Amino acid sequence: MISINSQILEKNGKKEFAILPYEDFLKIQEELACYDDLCILREAKKEEQNAPSVSFKEAKNILNIE
Repeated sequence: MISINSQILEKNGKKEFAILPYEDFLKIQEELACYDDLCILREAKKEEQNAPSVSFKEAKNILNIE
């Protein structure tokens, strides 16, 4: 979990904006990119869940690789 040092600005008594250091912003961007990649990977895994597969050893035999 990353630590975020933000400052909250209010407008008419309601929280309206969050200000944070640029370094924290970059950390959040990186975390979101990783999360996006994870979502894509999970979706691909789900789509291929029932696809036929072979073991590594079988693949080597099929491709004549020792």
